[in-house]
Amino acid sequence: MKNIFQVLLLLFLFNGCVSFKTFSEIEDRYANEKMNYRISQQENKLLNNNIDSISQSLESKIHLLKITNDSLLAVKSKLYKLQNDYAFLASKSNSNLKARIKENNALLDSLNYKQYELNKGLARVSELERLVLEKEQNLNILKKRLSDALLNFEGNGLTVEQRNGKVYVSMENKLLFKSGSWRVGPEGIKAINQLSNVLAENPEINVLIEGHTDNVPYTGKGTIGNNWDLSTKRATAIVQLLLKNDQIIPQNLTAAGRGEFLPIGPNSNEKGKLTNRRIEVILTPQFDIITEILENLN
Repeated sequence: MKNIFQVLLLLFLFNGCVSFKTFSEIEDRYANEKMNYRISQQENKLLNNNIDSISQSLESKIHLLKITNDSLLAVKSKLYKLQNDYAFLASKSNSNLKARIKENNALLDSLNYKQYELNKGLARVSELERLVLEKEQNLNILKKRLSDALLNFEGNGLTVEQRNGKVYVSMENKLLFKSGSWRVGPEGIKAINQLSNVLAENPEINVLIEGHTDNVPYTGKGTIGNNWDLSTKRATAIVQLLLKNDQIIPQNLTAAGRGEFLPIGPNSNEKGKLTNRRIEVILTPQFDIITEILENLN
């Protein structure tokens, strides 16, 4: 700009015809152009600074983009590996799952069967409890029936007891037999007849007749050799009397001789010997149904 002004000035001087007004105008225009030039320089400087800042920011963002891109590639690689691993595990898991499902179904079937068997067992136990209670009630009724029927003989060497799920009718020999004999006397026959009437009303009862003696050796003559023979003969004699009642089932009766080997009192005194010489009639309910249920529980 300075060189241009100098050239113009020389031209004006050379021509010698330039007015002062024109010169002032030129000078003002020069000043304005100079001012604009400076402003432009400042603006260019600011623009250059902005460009540098933008370039630095761009470089930073490009670097960050590169890091992000590298990270994304790494993540994609891991994701690809995970997808492959998952596909492999899914194929294996599917096979294992099917095997587990099969095992679980088999286990459920087994548990269902066990539950079914348990329910059956519980039903049998309930039925068993019902039958045992019924048998116990029937024994109570039987004991009362026997006590009522033999009331006149109780206190005369006859007792009726219930224990261990059985009814025991114990008759001392003084009520039934003379010493050393197995022939039943008149009072004994009356008692046995009363007993047979009750037994005839209860055909589901098993009857065991046991003969017992004291420890005094048998000294009689004939076919009896000892107390064991005597106790057996006496038990058999009671069976024969009971069978005179045709309502009694013979298969329900059993005769047994115990001799002196199951005493209930001391044989050291006469009172003890008296209690040991006895016939015991043991009445037991038939437990065929209960036995069958117990066998099915095993």
